[in-house]
Amino acid sequence: MTPDDIAAALARNDAQELLHLPIALSLDPPEDTYPGAAEAVCLRLARHAHPNVRGNALLGFGHLARTAGVIRAGEEVHALVSAGLDDPDSYVAGQADAAASDLSFFLGWSFPMRDEA
Repeated sequence: MTPDDIAAALARNDAQELLHLPIALSLDPPEDTYPGAAEAVCLRLARHAHPNVRGNALLGFGHLARTAGVIRAGEEVHALVSAGLDDPDSYVAGQADAAASDLSFFLGWSFPMRDEA
């Protein structure tokens, strides 16, 4: 996926399309040709109004920890994932929890423990 393809998808802002974008990019990040592109998309979509898009973007950070081994905007990503853990939408919170697990395992990050209800 080229930067133009990504920009076009973001401009269309179709939630059904955007659900797949952070997952596809983070599972096979174009780090050699477009360093940081997948992370930039996840950063943008982690603030999206649609909870499933937001959740998948958070999950993308965990995938990037595994596939690329690097997160460039560490403080911002940590804050987004931490906030996602407390998101009132259960899908977002679940995806944030999965991302926190991957970020902890692959990059050594720590997150506050959540009470399971």
